[in-house]
Amino acid sequence: MTGTSPIAAMRLIDEPAMLVWSRRWRASGDIAMDSLGPVYPPGHTALLLVDAYNDFLSEGGKLWPRVADVAIAVGLVPNLRRIRQAIACARWPLFFVPHHRAGPNDFDRWQYLTPYQQVTSQAQAFLKNGWGGQWHPDFVPAPGDTVAKEHWGTNGFVGTDLDVLLRQQRISHVVVIGLMANVCVETTARHASELGYHVTLVTDATAALSHDAMFYAHEVNGPTYAHALLTTREFLARIPFTSDP
Repeated sequence: MTGTSPIAAMRLIDEPAMLVWSRRWRASGDIAMDSLGPVYPPGHTALLLVDAYNDFLSEGGKLWPRVADVAIAVGLVPNLRRIRQAIACARWPLFFVPHHRAGPNDFDRWQYLTPYQQVTSQAQAFLKNGWGGQWHPDFVPAPGDTVAKEHWGTNGFVGTDLDVLLRQQRISHVVVIGLMANVCVETTARHASELGYHVTLVTDATAALSHDAMFYAHEVNGPTYAHALLTTREFLARIPFTSDP
């Protein structure tokens, strides 16, 4: 394995075993995974769209080159469009879960920045009042959509009003999509599960910096907290009044 990265080497050794483990676990009664597919109660189900900024989703965005390989491979942007259109037809509420928009001195007095905060701060990703920090043109909030307060870390709940906004609309089921699969999407979705929400991940309506990161987000970590992991096609088939194009 000369020249192989530690993660790649570990994956070569452990991936088959982990795949068998995660799929058996998901299919067993040991976790609360819906065996016949999730049922989404009308009026109590919401879509959470995480960090839908130009810097992530648009060509020319500061982080687009880093996620483009995975995003293009899974059809991220087209899938996000299809899901948004479908939930609009079904009249499901849409909650935007935005990352903090950068300013030049945001972290000057912070003692313990995470590596992710250091990278995004140095790059000035999601720049406040800049193009990169604007919504992707296909994912601009519309009248009736809800925009939560911006999160400083990777968790859409911590330090924001997301939980109270969901509970005030009597939401019990959340479907989490956006960026990135193993960072803000995973942290937000896991926290939602801890708060008692039914959580669905749509595995091709997100992306990450590598295929390894996607693998661990959905095959290893996701089954430990999410109640359903679906593809866009599988998810659209469960939304009333829609059919998969």
